Amino acid sequence: MTEEEAVLATLDEYAAAYCAKDIDRLMAVFDDADDISLIGTGADELCAGRSAIEAVFLRNFSDATATRFEWQWKNVTLAGDCAVVAISLTIHLDTPDGPLRVPVRWTVAMVRRPDGWRWLHRHASSAAATQEEGTAYPAAN
Repeated sequence: MTEEEAVLATLDEYAAAYCAKDIDRLMAVFDDADDISLIGTGADELCAGRSAIEAVFLRNFSDATATRFEWQWKNVTLAGDCAVVAISLTIHLDTPDGPLRVPVRWTVAMVRRPDGWRWLHRHASSAAATQEEGTAYPAAN
């Protein structure tokens, strides 16, 4: 397995753990240190530390069940023991209101440890719905 494949395998592991709602397996994707961080798409999803990140995931699990992560565009940057993945994806969810497809963009910063690649930070965002293609900023409200 190449280094890029090993890095990308952590995304598949994250997706499998997330879909299974397996919080221990999901948190194992992250580095053991407590200085990990996460930014989600929710306005209040800015957090650092294992317990805060775990709380975000548990809330996500209670709101819906992810059934599939559909990976799309990706870019992997490797620099020694560090890696950054920029990727777009669609998360397929079952919600109390029915199926939902959520398009998101991620940036994941990783570090190589003796037992493999571990996540230090994950940032998720949604494309601005009011920004037209070819423009620099979303339309004013």
